[in-house]
Amino acid sequence: MNSVLVAPAKLTLSLRITGVRDDGLHLIDAEMVSLDLADRITVGPGNGLEVHGTAGGLEVPADADNLVRLALSLAGREAQVVVEKAIPAGAGLGGGSSDAAAILRWAGFDDLVAASGVGADVAFCMVGGHARVSGIGEVVEPLPFEDGAYTLLIPPVGCPTGAVYKRWDDLGGPSGRSGNDLEPALLDLMPETARWRDRLGDATGRQPRLAGSGGTWFVEGEYPGDGRQVVRTVPPTVSPV
Repeated sequence: MNSVLVAPAKLTLSLRITGVRDDGLHLIDAEMVSLDLADRITVGPGNGLEVHGTAGGLEVPADADNLVRLALSLAGREAQVVVEKAIPAGAGLGGGSSDAAAILRWAGFDDLVAASGVGADVAFCMVGGHARVSGIGEVVEPLPFEDGAYTLLIPPVGCPTGAVYKRWDDLGGPSGRSGNDLEPALLDLMPETARWRDRLGDATGRQPRLAGSGGTWFVEGEYPGDGRQVVRTVPPTVSPV
């Protein structure tokens, strides 16, 4: 019997980098929420992975490095998995991490520390809802759910998370003026992304913030139109059906 899983996007409302471990991994203090933008995953008997759709983002290969495969390996499970993408890859919205988290929940795996070894956002995506996230992403402290709306503007470019963090290191660890310490690094690495920030700011009259490692920009409130996408927060993810 197949199971259908929902893998919500995550939105990082704030991100401060508080240190760097000896192994090079960054320590964070972040606030995250889950969104009603979500991938749909079908899990059934067998052993394989199919990924359909790019949702306007990067191509998502179904190779050995896909986070779904890593999650299955971590949980010691085999399955035939079909992922229908709605969350653009490389947009800072945690699509791959949420896919992996959905698989771990399906497998009954609940070790957040181990899950963070698959990807820094996987632990939050396993919990979902609204939380403060620290450590390298493995410490998730649930916060009261708040019904909210945000407007996203997602550039048609993929931002490589590792490269953005490396540029932050190279720049000497700057602070972000709008609540995300990775913003100066992204703008230095990919200055063209500032065009979408300014476009969103001009359209809404508000100061856009960077989502995760980018390149999605967002503001609080509903401002539909001209490529902008309105999303709402959702409570912790329900169990598979």
